[in-house]
Amino acid sequence: MIIDALASIVGTDHVFGADAVEPRYLDDETSGAVGRPIGMVRPGSVEHVSAVLRQCHAASQPIVVQGGRTGMTRAGVPQAGELILSLERLAAIETIDRDAGLMTVGAGCVLETAQNAALDAGWRLAVDIGARGSCTIGGMIATNAGGTQVLRHGMMREHVLGLEAVLADGTIISSLNVMLKNNTGYDLKQMFIGSEGTLGVVTRAVLRLRPPALGRQTALCAVADYAAAVRLLARLERAMPGQLSAYELMWRDFFDAACAATGQGNPFEDVQELIVLLETESPDSDALSAALEESYADGTVRDALIAQSERDQQRFWRFRDSIGELIGAMAVVEPFDVSAPLGTIGDLVVDIRAALAREAPGSRPIFFGHIADGNLHVALEMASEEQRPIAEALVYGAVRAVGGSVSAEHGIGMLKRAWLGYSRSAEELALMRTIRTALDPKGILNPGRVF
Repeated sequence: MIIDALASIVGTDHVFGADAVEPRYLDDETSGAVGRPIGMVRPGSVEHVSAVLRQCHAASQPIVVQGGRTGMTRAGVPQAGELILSLERLAAIETIDRDAGLMTVGAGCVLETAQNAALDAGWRLAVDIGARGSCTIGGMIATNAGGTQVLRHGMMREHVLGLEAVLADGTIISSLNVMLKNNTGYDLKQMFIGSEGTLGVVTRAVLRLRPPALGRQTALCAVADYAAAVRLLARLERAMPGQLSAYELMWRDFFDAACAATGQGNPFEDVQELIVLLETESPDSDALSAALEESYADGTVRDALIAQSERDQQRFWRFRDSIGELIGAMAVVEPFDVSAPLGTIGDLVVDIRAALAREAPGSRPIFFGHIADGNLHVALEMASEEQRPIAEALVYGAVRAVGGSVSAEHGIGMLKRAWLGYSRSAEELALMRTIRTALDPKGILNPGRVF
């Protein structure tokens, strides 16, 4: 039996039969059907991973790769007959180059742990998501995670200089590059970033660090409509080139719910349709104040609050970060993560809201997003499970109509497979399948994910 063979590789303490797998390894941040895995293995080195995959390849044993299990598309949830490959033991922060600003970490390293280590070394790992306390670097690479700082620092792809991965047959691909420039043929690491574990298992990565911000200015702004939010964004980027690090937009439905969930109350005297949470990386608040005053004078901004302390900053972000609580309180929920051209998002929200009211009566959507990078989130509470396919067709159809993407930062996994063709052409999908077949001819790595 393959479980016995794996025990001889990683040790009996790190191999578990089907009945011994803890429930926490059978779920993620979503909900849905879970299959019965044949067991779980926790390798402690890249050599272990390689040997495990060789055994599974020879036996045609399907594998589901797991990191922190914070995904939103059920890519890491086991299906019947799969073996769970948990990377949680590959959690070491191996090296930090304080001069070059580089960090080499294991795929199982938790994001917040890596962030804190970078700060201790005088640097910053400038990628951040709400699940920082449990998501892992490997999982973030596999999904090309984004978050709130994409505007200034980019997706996970921009932070990875090199990586190490293991192919389905156990071959170790070591591409631990530490240079910004390296044009020696294909950039192989890019294949694994965003591939959701279907091309290989990422085991280590070299991450590019950034200097700590010299200062941080945070503001909440009330604007009349989406067009005003876009004008404000353009003005801030021109007034403070390269300094705007976050630009979060919260529609009234989201902000009202966030005020109630946090117990903080609405900080604005008048009811506003749209709230912008913005942040700049600068020690100088004068430029931000001047831009907001100019925006108030011409009607772009109706009201604005600038944080005067770290407590204020935390309070402002508390509104935006309440999304976990809001979704947790919804009985039947679908968390949509889409992207669209900046100029189309305002009308897209209007169209989606109207379509849901018409076709899914009783449902309750709340809208928010990073916006400056084109990312729109819709947390939809549905009246019943029967509304899910209706809502998916409405939302993804509207996104396709404006040339958007059905997944901005959560990946495809199993939940969005049917809609992948809404954002990718038949020729692109065929090429993706060709690449996957070439690297994993038996299809044992995360089968049923993406395709």
